[in-house]
Amino acid sequence: MKSPAHILRRLLARRTERIRRARFKRSLRHLHGPKVPDIARDEVLAIVLVRNGSYHMDAFLDHYRAMGVTHFAFIDNGSTDDTIARIKAEPNTIIDQSTLPLAAYEDLLRQYPAQTYGRDRWCLYVDMDEMLDFEGRSAIGIKGLTTYLDAQGATALVAQMLEMFPKAPLNAVMDFTYQQAVEEFEYFDISAVKRFDYHSADIPFSALLSENKIPTEEIKFYFGGVRGKVFGENCCLTKHPLIFNAQDVTPAPHPHVSMGVRCADITAVIKHYKFAGNSVARDRASISSGDLAHGEDAARAAVLSDAPDVSLFSLEARRWNRVELLIRAGFILGSERYSSYLAKVSP
Repeated sequence: MKSPAHILRRLLARRTERIRRARFKRSLRHLHGPKVPDIARDEVLAIVLVRNGSYHMDAFLDHYRAMGVTHFAFIDNGSTDDTIARIKAEPNTIIDQSTLPLAAYEDLLRQYPAQTYGRDRWCLYVDMDEMLDFEGRSAIGIKGLTTYLDAQGATALVAQMLEMFPKAPLNAVMDFTYQQAVEEFEYFDISAVKRFDYHSADIPFSALLSENKIPTEEIKFYFGGVRGKVFGENCCLTKHPLIFNAQDVTPAPHPHVSMGVRCADITAVIKHYKFAGNSVARDRASISSGDLAHGEDAARAAVLSDAPDVSLFSLEARRWNRVELLIRAGFILGSERYSSYLAKVSP
């Protein structure tokens, strides 16, 4: 029998959660786009949490439209630049806004577009500084990928984040446009990646993964990487960026994962351009806002304050060539089934 104190704590937690959700609902503003968008069942809805994303806009949209994504639902967290105006000028876009702090409301911010516009559809969770890539992307596009996932009965694709950086010190490239950064940040370093079993109890949010299904134990969760090596960050590098938002799926209770999913037998890569532009100024702004739940920005700021000419490049860095080489390196997974599928459907 549960103690009265335990019961009281549960009742208080439920009340607190009801209040939190009610506050979030009151904070929402629909700024742009149809409230009932015309998105076909075989189309993918990109869901993007954004704040001051104008710097990334052109290259971001170009990348995802090139792979066949045509619908974008942005959830704005209080942009003060021209992000909202620029999104409004783009076709097939939706903007909702809530300015509540990320630390307490990020799960609701990320869930809202999926539950409002993306039910019973494939939803692609990506941030503005992330470029999803996968084997066969140029040949089959995003619809070819989801066709494969559907045939497999999968409702999620796991992807590993790959931090991209230049050979030069970070302070030497802070004036680059985002497109320049995408072109010039040619290097990555996977020498310090820490790997955990998908259902390891050592993963801080392992409870969220407990009901998820994986077809092979080769699918791992990664932490650290070059940001751990240089800045001491224990950042999570694994995500579920692509999910089918079915009735039994809970989208994005954590920025990196969804619950109730069946993962595919392949994994993808997310090329991450965290250090494009003036990343130091962005970190200082996030620290001063006080609305982030982790200390990663502070860890980077501390290192960069002592060594402003820091570089992520080292002798262990590798130059980007193509996504298939990451399979050979064991960083992401391919499968014989997927290779056979690509051979049949690729032009």
